[in-house]
Amino acid sequence: MNLFTRIVCFALIIGALILVAFRATASSQVPESVKESAERISGDHFTLVVSTPEGVTVYSVTPVSREMLDAIDSGLAELFEISRGPKHRFRKSLRFTDYTVFVGRADRTKAQSGEYSPDIAVGAAQYAGTKYDKGGYIYAAGMVVSARSNAFLIADHSKDFERVSRVVRYEGEHIVLYQNDRDEYLRTMDHSKGGGHPILSN
Repeated sequence: MNLFTRIVCFALIIGALILVAFRATASSQVPESVKESAERISGDHFTLVVSTPEGVTVYSVTPVSREMLDAIDSGLAELFEISRGPKHRFRKSLRFTDYTVFVGRADRTKAQSGEYSPDIAVGAAQYAGTKYDKGGYIYAAGMVVSARSNAFLIADHSKDFERVSRVVRYEGEHIVLYQNDRDEYLRTMDHSKGGGHPILSN
């Protein structure tokens, strides 16, 4: 290998390393306070960050499966289609790259009924004393971490990825409403007094 070839190879390697570093930096531009909130809620330490094929930033504790990444994209794609439709005509926060998803460890993997249901235990707060209260905490499939920053938390799954898509769509509904219809967001931001998902429909 002559000197010129070596220089070209070296330049290509340096360029590739710079591109990887740039992509890693670009995909992790969530405010540190939002990451800290997700860690406080879940009890996890999110050390890994990747992007879905469509560009959603995903923080996790362990490597996220391709099925999980695809399910996140699928849930948001459905949400965006409905949100842009003639019934709502929303315009804000309808890009994949607008979103950050924290994938935490599940605190349980089965519901009381016995069905597969990876959920996260969070403080009961406004749900205290309701049917959801399990003794000061509730099990949630997902939770908005910061509506302003378009960030939410879900539990990791090893199967039933259609459920992941549903959870992503439902948590995303709160964020889309926060960004586009604040009154409806305030009316539906929690379900302690009833109501549920889907909030948005065609």
